[in-house]
Amino acid sequence: PAWLRRLCGQLLSERLMRPNGVQAVVRGIMEGTGGGAGAEAAAVDWRKCDAVAKILASCPQQCLSLEDYYKLVCPQILDLLHIQDKLTARQFQRVATTTLLTMVKEHPQLAEEHLLQPLLSPLLRCSE
Repeated sequence: PAWLRRLCGQLLSERLMRPNGVQAVVRGIMEGTGGGAGAEAAAVDWRKCDAVAKILASCPQQCLSLEDYYKLVCPQILDLLHIQDKLTARQFQRVATTTLLTMVKEHPQLAEEHLLQPLLSPLLRCSE
């Protein structure tokens, strides 16, 4: 029903905008994937990663502005690149890179400021 979909969306959005909310949402959705072998398991894994990335790249209605959302969520997306557990890291890196690409396509200026500049700043310092 529509009311349940709205309520779930609201709860998901609230969780995303809390500290470590992105990681909690990604863990919750991705839990149980990656254990299988073969092309079918890999395809399911990729579809889930793409779905999670689409969720992360979409600014929720409850957020006051797109920029506020990017300020809260982008550092958490970059943190997904630093997960230590190898199996979890692979999934989280897929989600992070797909989210990054989606955000760059949809809102290039905000993505540059909140994702690309922090990501590339060590490289830029070394090249100066």
